[in-house]
Amino acid sequence: MWTIIIIIVLAVLFIFIYYFNKLTVLENRIKNSLGQINVQLKRRADLIPNLIETVKGYAKHERKIIKEVTEARKALVQAKTIDKKIQANQQLESALKSIFALAEGYPDLKANQNFLELQRELTTTEDKIAYARQYYNDSILNYNNLCLTFPGKIFAVIIGKKPMKYVDIAPSEKEIPKVSFE
Repeated sequence: MWTIIIIIVLAVLFIFIYYFNKLTVLENRIKNSLGQINVQLKRRADLIPNLIETVKGYAKHERKIIKEVTEARKALVQAKTIDKKIQANQQLESALKSIFALAEGYPDLKANQNFLELQRELTTTEDKIAYARQYYNDSILNYNNLCLTFPGKIFAVIIGKKPMKYVDIAPSEKEIPKVSFE
């Protein structure tokens, strides 16, 4: 009789330890993936001053667009929470679209090697940000699945773990880009 009780207690203890460790590993993966998003956002923010300087030389009277990009970059760098970073990131993406649209009106700028290289770097960084967000959301999915399915839900409640929010994309990113051949 005691043997059965000991086996049951050990089994429950083993399952508890397994789920505790699994939830902890998934939380760490989420923190790491969020850190990767932050690294890429910082990388993009670091590229922007060089982009602005390049554009300034060609489009001196386009101060409004340059100011928007500068302010959006500053907001992103100063954002502390994930929600603030997402909001600042959306503003920056909008402002960057204006810069690249501006380049269309300045053929010399559009052909400038520094501008082209910065544009290429920003495109690469955008791809890395998209991948980091995908990895983050995949990590959230795994974590939430464990927190919301049986028996993981029981252990998540016991140790105070709750499902987490996904990183959503901005409505502007959902818009279909307009392609025009004039």
